Amino acid sequence: MGSTLNNIACSLQRSGTWINSLIAALTLGGQQLFSSSTFRCPCQVGKNFYYGSAFLVIPALILLVAGYALRSQMWTISSDYCCHCAPPLRRIGLLERKLACLRFFSITGRALVAPLTWLVATLMTGTYYECAASEFVTVDHYPVFDNISASKREEILAGFPCCKSAPSDITLVRDEVALLHRYQSQMLGWILITLATIITLLSCCLVRCCSPLTSLQHCYWTNHLRNEKELFEQAAEQHSRLLIMQRIRKLFGFVPGNEDVKHIRIPSCQDWKDISVPSLLCMGDDLQGHYSFLGGQVDEAEESTPGGIELKP
Repeated sequence: MGSTLNNIACSLQRSGTWINSLIAALTLGGQQLFSSSTFRCPCQVGKNFYYGSAFLVIPALILLVAGYALRSQMWTISSDYCCHCAPPLRRIGLLERKLACLRFFSITGRALVAPLTWLVATLMTGTYYECAASEFVTVDHYPVFDNISASKREEILAGFPCCKSAPSDITLVRDEVALLHRYQSQMLGWILITLATIITLLSCCLVRCCSPLTSLQHCYWTNHLRNEKELFEQAAEQHSRLLIMQRIRKLFGFVPGNEDVKHIRIPSCQDWKDISVPSLLCMGDDLQGHYSFLGGQVDEAEESTPGGIELKP
């Protein structure tokens, strides 16, 4: 039983369902906390619409941008296809373009989870919509507003979301308008949920139909990308640690953690000047870059070695 649950959890985590559910739950909690602590409708003519619309739309846009920015695959695609450091003569084949489009659609789908959750939660609550739409409700069929001027009517309508004290007949109208706004807001929320569900289903079908890969090839390709990322990060971390240890040994005469310290050297002023100039990027036309913040100079023995740098024990 325990192994079955572990397999299900691993499957959900790999498919992204667990991550998407976590993002949706965090967005719901943030929306409730945000609306209860910061949102206060101004209840003034000309301000309700902009204030309510801002709280409804701007956080969704911020979550969308953050969803794109926090996806490492987005930066990988940007580096591979948009960066000027890419080889100028590199030809991108049709299959590679299709795979890149599939990755971009996958990133977009996951980036839309948080903003859609925010919009649905706010529309179901109805607070922001009620504030934004309070000035545009039609009350001509209520007799109580027959003898009220247009400016006074706008002021009264703008004050509806704040539950200000009013005569009993206007209070009855205010309650009916609040129910109408709640109905409209929730209907928009259900329409958004329905559209998002249909678009998600159609997108998955179109992606699978237009994909140049079969289902088994797509599964292999997904696992290949994940394993490639994991192994590259492990190799890069080990490589950088070994290279930095070599630089530190040249600078101080020993490396951290080495108990058998025989030679300790005092860095000279020129050594401190050399390590103060970062040379992390490959500059110029050199075939081998100097990847180190611990000085941009490489010994002649290292530069003459065609296969790389020898790491001494």
